[in-house]
Amino acid sequence: MTDSAFAVVRAGALTTVQDLGRAGHAHLGVPRSGALDAPAARLANRLVGNAGSAAVLETTLTGCAVRPRRTVTAAVTGAPCPVRVDGRPVAWGAPVRVPAGALLDVGAAVAGVRSYVALGGGVATEAVLGSRSTDLLSGLGPAPLADGAVLPLGAENGPHARVDVAPQPAPPTELVLRVTLGPRADWCTPQSLKTLTTRAYRVSPASNRIGLRTEGPALERAISGELPSEGLVSGAIQVPPDGRPVVFLADHPTTGGYPVVAVVREADLWSAAQAVPGTPVRFVL
Repeated sequence: MTDSAFAVVRAGALTTVQDLGRAGHAHLGVPRSGALDAPAARLANRLVGNAGSAAVLETTLTGCAVRPRRTVTAAVTGAPCPVRVDGRPVAWGAPVRVPAGALLDVGAAVAGVRSYVALGGGVATEAVLGSRSTDLLSGLGPAPLADGAVLPLGAENGPHARVDVAPQPAPPTELVLRVTLGPRADWCTPQSLKTLTTRAYRVSPASNRIGLRTEGPALERAISGELPSEGLVSGAIQVPPDGRPVVFLADHPTTGGYPVVAVVREADLWSAAQAVPGTPVRFVL
């Protein structure tokens, strides 16, 4: 039994292994996947001395708890949450030493949705197509964490950061997404496009790693029917038959037949990862 591993004591609502994704395989029907809040994942890795591309744990709302078999440096970023080591409160957003056999408990998010747990050396599950990311749509990568699972750790690379706490943007109280119209904006009426960019929407509870679904005014189509399948990118805003815009995120499909009327700037997508259900959404040209 190797000491370079950790056991999952509490998996939480949904905890997955994520790195920066498997780029370059869309022609095979494989999404990029990767951490939804990539800046938070990179920061967590930097705090513990990992390369920015190392695999971390992405939790959803309720956190998780793990028990490393060796002493390890850990850091939790993204959605603010209580962090404890063997019941003792420790810092969120800063490197923390976790002794071998101690319980690292990452609590429920007090704001936002997804927290990121970096462990020194990174989560060392087997890479698939160059990435260790769990892809919920295709099923590639390791399965979501389950209670009792044991996952390997890589070798620690270097010293951790020397900070008391690292500044991080707060989860959004209003989600403002900058968009560029196209490529199929003509499939909606001009009034619908005005509705998209002037009216308020809300984040739907049906949102997930595949896409951020919205609640609000339906967009009226100028052209009925479906398109032949076309390529999709992260941030694409697709209009399904119910007319409520869907913003595609990391685990999105690579093709689709509903019209994409606009695309969100990539720099804004991290905030979509942290928007809780009910958060107001504005699409801004």
